[in-house]
Amino acid sequence: MSDTTARVHELDLYRRYFDLVAAGTKTIEVRVKYPHFADLAAGDTIRFHVKGTDETCEVKVERVTEYPDFEALLDGEGPFNVDPTATRDQQLSNIRAIYPPEKEALGALAIKVSRSEPPRG
Repeated sequence: MSDTTARVHELDLYRRYFDLVAAGTKTIEVRVKYPHFADLAAGDTIRFHVKGTDETCEVKVERVTEYPDFEALLDGEGPFNVDPTATRDQQLSNIRAIYPPEKEALGALAIKVSRSEPPRG
């Protein structure tokens, strides 16, 4: 028997990406495939926080898709869905500035999200 209870995940997000998620224009969140994301699934909620503030934004997880690296993720999901304000090359550079090569080697997750409530804070 499996547990199908939706979970709430608390994650930090840089201000510029938080604002895009809050506006509903960023629909794909990029993360490294860390072990603690193994149970992330459609139906779960992510509560994003802007570090150092009380601002939060909740989204519903629509799907989680694994990719071998960030390039494959951007090609598979479309750069506009990840960050509509930056080119594919800019995004790849920005993502790799956050996650060094040894982290990218773990694999990449594309988390499709939709807004579930207005931002708070």
